[in-house]
Amino acid sequence: MHPSHPSPNGADASGRGPFANVPWSLVLGLGALALVRPLLSITGVTDTLDWSPWLQLGVTAAVSLAWVVSVVVARAPRPLLTLVCTGLAYGVFSIVLSAALSPLLTGELQGPLTNPLGLAGVVGTNTVWGLVCGVIALAVRSALDRGGSRV
Repeated sequence: MHPSHPSPNGADASGRGPFANVPWSLVLGLGALALVRPLLSITGVTDTLDWSPWLQLGVTAAVSLAWVVSVVVARAPRPLLTLVCTGLAYGVFSIVLSAALSPLLTGELQGPLTNPLGLAGVVGTNTVWGLVCGVIALAVRSALDRGGSRV
């Protein structure tokens, strides 16, 4: 194959590919951080505090802020793709967590693995969450690069 032509699998001639420069340790770490959301429900913390919707929204906002700040501070080369992959990773992690814990807690498999639409919904929703956070991270980084101290 001629070096100036991309290969059919999406990798360029240097072998870098579409996911080049994605900091995978950051993606996996931030995806794992978001597991605090389902763990609060599983452990009963949200029920005990009796402000479940507000706690979940607050935790989601805190995780989103952590994602955005992390990719901006780390100067991730591709913040949008990094956070899309982070959302996807979290979706997969939460499905695995559900599959591992539901038989232990309820005696049977429950959750997204039992419903293909639920599976797609979890993965899709969390990927979109990563996309939204990635757009915000791009805007923050752009503002910081332009004017620095005004943000």
